[in-house]
Amino acid sequence: MLDDTLPLTPPEWPEWGNPIESEKDFRTILSYSPYDNVAAKDYPAILAMGGLADPRVTYWEPAKWIARLRATMTGGGPAMLRTNMGAGHGGASGRFEPARRSRDRLCVRAMGGGDGGEGRGVSRRVPDKAKRDTQSGISSSRESGDS
Repeated sequence: MLDDTLPLTPPEWPEWGNPIESEKDFRTILSYSPYDNVAAKDYPAILAMGGLADPRVTYWEPAKWIARLRATMTGGGPAMLRTNMGAGHGGASGRFEPARRSRDRLCVRAMGGGDGGEGRGVSRRVPDKAKRDTQSGISSSRESGDS
């Protein structure tokens, strides 16, 4: 927001404020900057994700944030970074993305991060085949208690 030579910065000023001209706008934007507000305290498990081809939030932004968290946090965590080498600002596309999102949620759960994102805008869709199998009496090893 401080670099007016970036093509996407000046058009954002009417909505967010111009931190170059206004001290108040600068302080407001600074107050919700994740990187600038890292403090020496315990943090929950964090999985930050970025896309290598993202022109808006460049891949080094989440990397810098995770590095600062790791150097500053006093406990909790872990703080992990996943950089998708084939994604841009809108994320990756393709038929395997739902499986990848499920993997990411499981990773967060395994790190002790609660529900891994469910209940916060992440859908938990059961495929139609799984519904039919359950209704017909076919159960998975998870449902029958087998490991």
